[in-house]
Amino acid sequence: MKNRIVVIAFALGSFLQWSCTDLEEVRLDEAEFGGQGEVISGAIAPAYGYVSWTWRHTHYYGLQLIPSDEAILPYRGGSDWFDGGKYLATHQHNFTPTNDLIGDGWNELTTNISRTLAAIEVLRPLSEQGDSEASSALSEMIALRAYLNMLMLDSWGLVLQKENSSDLSEVLRAQNAIDYIESELLSVVDVINADRGPGRITQSAVWGFLARLHLNAAVYRDPYGTPNFTPEDMTAVIQYTDNIINTGNFGLSAEYFELFNDDNNSNAELIFALDQRGQLKREHSRWAYWSIAGSMFPRPEYPSADGTDGPAFTPDFFQSWADAYGDVDPAEADARFFQKNTIVPDDLQDLTGLTPLNDEDHFYCAVPEDFEMDRGVIRGTQWGPRKGDDGTFFTCDGGVRIYPVLQRKGNAPDRDVAYVNHTLEIDFSNEGSFHNTGYRCAKYQFSRTSPNGNNFSSVDLVLMRLAEIYLMRSEAKLRNGDTGGALADLNLVRASRTARPDQTPPALAAIDTDILLRERGFELYWEGFRRGDQIRFGTYEDSWTEKTDSDPNKRLFPIPQSAVDAASGIDGFLEQNQGY
Repeated sequence: MKNRIVVIAFALGSFLQWSCTDLEEVRLDEAEFGGQGEVISGAIAPAYGYVSWTWRHTHYYGLQLIPSDEAILPYRGGSDWFDGGKYLATHQHNFTPTNDLIGDGWNELTTNISRTLAAIEVLRPLSEQGDSEASSALSEMIALRAYLNMLMLDSWGLVLQKENSSDLSEVLRAQNAIDYIESELLSVVDVINADRGPGRITQSAVWGFLARLHLNAAVYRDPYGTPNFTPEDMTAVIQYTDNIINTGNFGLSAEYFELFNDDNNSNAELIFALDQRGQLKREHSRWAYWSIAGSMFPRPEYPSADGTDGPAFTPDFFQSWADAYGDVDPAEADARFFQKNTIVPDDLQDLTGLTPLNDEDHFYCAVPEDFEMDRGVIRGTQWGPRKGDDGTFFTCDGGVRIYPVLQRKGNAPDRDVAYVNHTLEIDFSNEGSFHNTGYRCAKYQFSRTSPNGNNFSSVDLVLMRLAEIYLMRSEAKLRNGDTGGALADLNLVRASRTARPDQTPPALAAIDTDILLRERGFELYWEGFRRGDQIRFGTYEDSWTEKTDSDPNKRLFPIPQSAVDAASGIDGFLEQNQGY
């Protein structure tokens, strides 16, 4: 049923709030837009630019990562990352409508939706007057709004429909929400620009959104039941993914980690990304720095660049890699798991008898601009620059000294006398919450344009890429009974990572839904897919480290209490989600 409401400030958690941001918007090239360039670029920049804040680690990104079996964020050393207990509760599925992570995710997403509406209101009259560039930009904003509403549907089970700021808003759920998003995407797919680069929504990106919508439609129709994947939906997924693949405009990256490097904007695998090449005032490295050790300094040329000892992989997620490769270390078997960049000389690798108290001469010298930390799943003792008590790096002829990283964070007994040693075991106990615990994720390169660990990154945030397209097609084929076709698509992705041939994953001999979920985890880890994948594949109610809740109501987050309260004067408008 469609519900209606008059415009109320903040009633939808800032859906109608247009100024709450500390971002300087995207500076788009006005030469693309002819005579109306300044008006058009000025209209779409706030909407595109805010995607950065929507996907911030403490907003929507954290909501997709922390509730899944992929990541865990304990109260580090009793001093860091408690934040009112919101990460502990989110991981354990102890959601409440006052959880700040959920509230912030909702607020930033609804603000982003409101910015697309603002752009649409500017662009539609220009389009109706015959301005072709305004029409093209209008198509992008309609598609962006549909994409953002699909994020809302995925996490809260509803979308917000609103065509003009003076209109009433509508809250749509289930099939009504699916139909609305699909109609928006279909209205632009045949007229939107086909080739603008990954920082703008193109025809291929819209096809990708449509594929995602149909892949998840069974969950969106009945978020609490057993999904009924219809042949019609799966056929649509195959059709839209075929369209993208058959353009020939995209290719799988031979080096997996180049997808997440400083220069990834030109990587042929990217279909849609947040362009951060000098576009935003606060281009951020949060997807790079959130997980890594606070004592690691990935950019010696910038002494303030460091990690935060945030979330780590759960032991359960790592075990899926270990189970897949048996006696072979995943780092040796799969190029997606690890990339060795910090090459420690052989004569320094043995740390027997050494501690930070007696290893003054146990270092090698590196040019600051050449130092590169390891990437992927980060385990064990780390190597990197070390600072003295004055906060400056220890130097050597021509560079900085690279030591085993000194543990200088938290209040564990080994602070200042031991090395950072990332252990597999991590949990919410005192010992399991020390700053070193848990294998870490360093998927994104620490940008060489970033003077600190937070901002001014040139690495585009990847929001859609070709490997996901093949994996969606594989899943749709599998659910439609084409096991051979599904396996071929899956193996094509595995075989594509050829830059380090010894680590190219071998072809699989069989496929089922368990294997496909595992493989999506291997390919797409820490890109914001895991929560939705677990719901779709039926594992979200399972138990893993520090999480035993099995309530299917937790598949959707509660609507923030502030939004419910603001709409409380209109009967039946914004009803709280089931189970809260």
